[in-house]
Amino acid sequence: MELDPKLDLKLVRELNAPREILYKCWTSEEHLPHWFVPKPHKVVGCKLDVRVGGACNTTFDVDGNIMENNGVYLEVVPNEKLVFTDTYTEGWKPNPEPFMTAILTFEDIGNGRTRYTAIARHRSAEAAASHEAMGFSSGWGTVATQLEEYAQGLK
Repeated sequence: MELDPKLDLKLVRELNAPREILYKCWTSEEHLPHWFVPKPHKVVGCKLDVRVGGACNTTFDVDGNIMENNGVYLEVVPNEKLVFTDTYTEGWKPNPEPFMTAILTFEDIGNGRTRYTAIARHRSAEAAASHEAMGFSSGWGTVATQLEEYAQGLK
């Protein structure tokens, strides 16, 4: 995949957990709330219909502010790849103010480890810069660490 440095932010980590478990953490309403946002923030609701066009909705509590993030899955390859966006919501309804599309890949690198790649693709250079300024690298890095720790408890 060709990245555009003006539009795309990327995080790559080697996580000490099998990709099947990491994928399960990303696609299960039971597991996602435990690791998905940097603590002490929390997920207070999620609806995951993991299929192309299915809902990918999460609700966060960030310092007492409730934030909804509703979208759909664009591509689902079990244990390998997830692509979701907030450009559309369930039923392919356009979001008037979309923020990004996420592209996640899970590559088995042996010994129960996974190369985890998260790409946040934005509609404009301004949106990408805003996301980076909001803490993309540190926030998504923290979430990757939380994901790894949570997944290790599921082995």
